[in-house]
Amino acid sequence: MTSVATLQPDPAPIVACTVSRDVQNFEILIDDMEAELGEAWGDLGFDDALVFLDQPDSASLQFIAVAVDAEDEGDLSRITEVIRAAKARKVKVILVANQISPMALHQLMRLGAEDFVPYPLPEGALHDAIERVRAPDPVAAAPAPALPPEEALPPPSFKAKGDRQGVLLPVHGMAGGTGTSTFAVNLAWELATVDPKDPPRVCLMDLNLQFGAVATYLDLPRKDAIFEVLTDLGSQDSDSLLKSMQTFNEKLHVFTAPNDMLPLDIVSGEDLGRLLDMVLANFDFVVIDMPTAVVAWTEAVLTRAHVYFAMLELDLRNAQNILRFVRALKAEALPHDKLRYVLNRAPKFTDLSAKSRVKRMAESLDIDIEVQLPDGGSQVTQANDHGLPLAVNAVKNPLRKELQKLAKSLFDLNRATEAGKA
Repeated sequence: MTSVATLQPDPAPIVACTVSRDVQNFEILIDDMEAELGEAWGDLGFDDALVFLDQPDSASLQFIAVAVDAEDEGDLSRITEVIRAAKARKVKVILVANQISPMALHQLMRLGAEDFVPYPLPEGALHDAIERVRAPDPVAAAPAPALPPEEALPPPSFKAKGDRQGVLLPVHGMAGGTGTSTFAVNLAWELATVDPKDPPRVCLMDLNLQFGAVATYLDLPRKDAIFEVLTDLGSQDSDSLLKSMQTFNEKLHVFTAPNDMLPLDIVSGEDLGRLLDMVLANFDFVVIDMPTAVVAWTEAVLTRAHVYFAMLELDLRNAQNILRFVRALKAEALPHDKLRYVLNRAPKFTDLSAKSRVKRMAESLDIDIEVQLPDGGSQVTQANDHGLPLAVNAVKNPLRKELQKLAKSLFDLNRATEAGKA
């Protein structure tokens, strides 16, 4: 590592700097910078950075990594000056944030930071961020395109009128790898295509803000507008929300996860509740892919949900997590009776031993496992990798057939309820 004191003319120019109150508070960042850049980087304090950016030596800088933590929130003015000075000299900015509030993160990102990585740094996160900021500017590489890529994407084909009373169907995995995203994507598609003559209007929302896979499973880009919506929910209306969405095959409207990993608490429960109310007022069905973690805004989703699907598999970790989840809901007096348990990769009809285990698991947890989905096998992975629902890529897959039945039952129940109200 090269310190400020040794920023002298050298055969290897300084191409990057960390900027922080005390770089020793970010030891992982030091290790990753050395692994990526060797000796071609330095570390600066906030005041030193302003001085250095005014010097000729800063001309070789490609980017700075501004590292902040909760203690820096009381003095954001110096940090904003550093970011503005870097942007004025066309030096790119990577923001490394450790437990700062969503409002502070939003403020710093709006100043023009090109990328954001949380601290402690996930493996490979800094490498990926550096690759992104070093990538050539697409505007410079392809001057004067007719339309930006996002504008060329198919937008929703209707205007927001607020004339619907949508059914909210969140999907929450009781453990990692239970097939939550696959279930959410395919259920949403089956609902969108359940009635060819009078199809319902369906929205699929990916609220797994860090590792959401909906965009991957439908081969959709992650729009920058998603970040703008999530970080400024107070100023959003139905029209701007619809513009941030994309359509898949002209039938399913999709609100993807953001392009970059964001803190799960960047959204407040009140703001997310307002967002959901807008979506429900414009769609017949809203399917949400939830993060595995329980966060502050989980309550906003649960209280508005008509059915809250809990995905599980037949193993001990899922059983233990269900106990914890239900206990947490009861402790907060939240409506745990909305939970509908879905067993993924359920045993075959002839596997009597495994079916007996399912029964014992349900009895011991005092729950009803109302939906049992068969193992779709390798076709599920292939469909996800190709960015297509099972109904398009593997029509006769047993998992697809069960999801089709579930979507039809939800659709019929909703139509019957509407008819009863009329």
